[in-house]
Amino acid sequence: DVQLQASGGGLVQAGGSLRLSCRTSGFTFDDYAISWFRQAPGKGREAVSCISSTGAITYYLNSVKGRFTISRDNAKNTAYLQMNSLKPEDTADYYCAAGPPYYSDDPPVSGEMVYWGRGTLVTVSS
Repeated sequence: DVQLQASGGGLVQAGGSLRLSCRTSGFTFDDYAISWFRQAPGKGREAVSCISSTGAITYYLNSVKGRFTISRDNAKNTAYLQMNSLKPEDTADYYCAAGPPYYSDDPPVSGEMVYWGRGTLVTVSS
């Protein structure tokens, strides 16, 4: 069975940090780009970050550039999202997803993702 398990969410004060993990199994991890999406209450899902299969190419939503860092460890079949200087507007459910090869600066498209994990809730208090 394919599994993507996102974890690491929680309640943090503004300015704080969290590290999300996306542990995967059941598919060839290093064949896929990994993306993080988020969905805030009452809003649509947006792409936050993406990392190519080798880690050479990354994408960040403008509002998180300089604060969030995506990484992956292909030996552990796990991807990470380090989130620093968190803001209340970062509050959302965060999802990791495995998708097709990523070569560009364009945001990943949720409809093109092949596998999805369950969300992990990030709440940033002011």
